[in-house]
Amino acid sequence: MAENQIWRLPGQRVIVRIGRPGTDAAAAREVRVARWLAQQNIPAVRLVNDEQPVGADGRPVTFWVELPGLKHGSVRDIAGLLSQLHSLPVPDIELGYLDPFVRVDERLDAANTIPDRDRKWLRGLHRDLSAAWEERPAGLPDCAVHGDAWPGNLVRTSDGPLMMDLERFSVGPPEWDLVSTAVRAKTTGAVTAPEYTEFCEKYGRDVTEWEGYPILAGARELRMATYAAQHAATNEEWVDQARHRIDCLRGRSGPRPWSWKGIL
Repeated sequence: MAENQIWRLPGQRVIVRIGRPGTDAAAAREVRVARWLAQQNIPAVRLVNDEQPVGADGRPVTFWVELPGLKHGSVRDIAGLLSQLHSLPVPDIELGYLDPFVRVDERLDAANTIPDRDRKWLRGLHRDLSAAWEERPAGLPDCAVHGDAWPGNLVRTSDGPLMMDLERFSVGPPEWDLVSTAVRAKTTGAVTAPEYTEFCEKYGRDVTEWEGYPILAGARELRMATYAAQHAATNEEWVDQARHRIDCLRGRSGPRPWSWKGIL
């Protein structure tokens, strides 16, 4: 379990997502987004019904149609889905503006396995990147963005590629969605050079050529490092990976790519 608890209702082809306490607004936004994507004929996970979310013991609960033959999307799948999404006009629904640093402070507060000096350094990096984000260079026009466009969220099923985990949808620069794959190629080494070339060709743009790329890539790297640090506090198997990611950001592990291991 990462950000939500996920359950399958036996014999009903229904997936139940149980959010953390205090995430009602995010769950309601996810429901609005799912309805809008269905109206736009964008391949995405579908709601079981419209009477959502519901509350249970202070947590938001949503119900989704189970996806057949689910597996991670390819770089080509991701580029195609993002191209479709980014071509749409900004929707007339309340999405809010993109926050590339969502939950960073909360994750650092929970990261009790990292030294205080590293925590202080990460908070300083957060401040520097936040200031740079506010002054970032101009790029492509704002649009609806997925917000967390990695292969576990832009997936392939037996019916074809589609989007899921819609809770980070917002209005913002489309470059943010493209940075997810670029970071996997340039930072973590999870995407090969030929795969990244295929991604850029399918989408029609290489975000690393934009002068604002280091800012957005830095924000994504910070989120990935603090995600690992947060979960290391409750699972000792992730302690070494959390420390490795911080060491990389602090210049202790040589140049990119850093071969970060996935944390699910």
